[in-house]
Amino acid sequence: MTFVDRRAFFGLAGAAAVAGAVGPAVAAPPPSGIKSITGSAEPISAAERQARIARAQRLMRESGLSALLIEPGASLVYFTGVQWGRSERLTAAVLPVEGEIAVVTPFFEEPSVRESLGVPAEVLTWNEHEDPLKLVAGWLGKRKLAGPVGVEETVRYFAIDGLQKAMPGVDVRSGAPVVRGCRMIKSPAEIALMQLASDVTIAAYRHTHPRIERGMTPSDIGAIMNEATTALGGNPEFALILLGEASAYPHGSGQPQEVRDGEVVLMDCGCNIHGYQSDISRTFVFGEPTSRQREVWNQMHKGQQIAFEAAKLGATCGSVDDAVRAYYESLGYGPDYKLPGLSHRTGHGIGLDGHEPVNLVRGETTKLAPGMCFSNEPGIYIPGQFGVRLEDCFYMTEAGPKYFSEPPPSLDKPFG
Repeated sequence: MTFVDRRAFFGLAGAAAVAGAVGPAVAAPPPSGIKSITGSAEPISAAERQARIARAQRLMRESGLSALLIEPGASLVYFTGVQWGRSERLTAAVLPVEGEIAVVTPFFEEPSVRESLGVPAEVLTWNEHEDPLKLVAGWLGKRKLAGPVGVEETVRYFAIDGLQKAMPGVDVRSGAPVVRGCRMIKSPAEIALMQLASDVTIAAYRHTHPRIERGMTPSDIGAIMNEATTALGGNPEFALILLGEASAYPHGSGQPQEVRDGEVVLMDCGCNIHGYQSDISRTFVFGEPTSRQREVWNQMHKGQQIAFEAAKLGATCGSVDDAVRAYYESLGYGPDYKLPGLSHRTGHGIGLDGHEPVNLVRGETTKLAPGMCFSNEPGIYIPGQFGVRLEDCFYMTEAGPKYFSEPPPSLDKPFG
């Protein structure tokens, strides 16, 4: 579970440190004895992006859409390779139901946009006094694509409003079924990058854990973690470190924290390899755990096992969350989302975004299928005392779920 959306396109920095979270580390000499393990990482090929566009076009035909509008973000990267930030100046891709796509961007940005463009596309440019949505409308008109136009679910209102004004009477619909129908099912190449990102995060954890000392702050620990992640060849996304009572609040506390004997240390960290993310949490105690800490850790450990076992092909995503809550309620937690207990969903989708559709949450009727990827993190939180969260991501195979990172065997061996 991550505390914010950490996407950083076009060289823009990620989230600032908040509530015990540490953003990407400033360049520093690599820790001694650590070498990169990502040299074999293969970026997504142009051929795979073309196959994604072809799949999207098939889904568009099935949905009755003539085109799909996508603003900068993970979906633009997914289909085109273009890495770009959002601003008041529209840059977007238009996927037609057939034929070559178009990318619209300000005239002065065209050379920069082309640098990361990974598929054939017609690049449409507009000058500062012009309306980019009129450019989109004109292109759609020339292609005789005046039918329903889908918009990716994160497209901003000004783009939708501008398109409707430029194409009076156009039927604008949600493009989520098309985009989700592509991005939710990961290819072997995507799985390989996510596996490598998880390997980096686990290796960084193993480097960091023995270097934690009494009196350290979340920032101190996060810096060690991020430096190790960078040295191992990963791009740090986040390092959320919660100490003592702060571990009872899933995304932390703004109160000063430091490592103390007998108190919980909860670490939630991740990185990306060619954009594909890891998200792994570990909870341990600095010094000797109490019997209560051991009990809650073991209960949460079993809750994670129950979620994994419930993740069967064809089962609904909501049923995984239901299985965990039933177990926790049998222990006296909850009920439902009440505390002490599990106050958030059991897991979230993951891929190019740290959090992406769909979630392992009550009422979600989407059925589990091969290629889907999720976090498994049914934490237990006791306000005023401490919390325990173990988080490992898994992907669905033809034989059922498979972990990217194996859960720890015990409180005393938090990293296996």
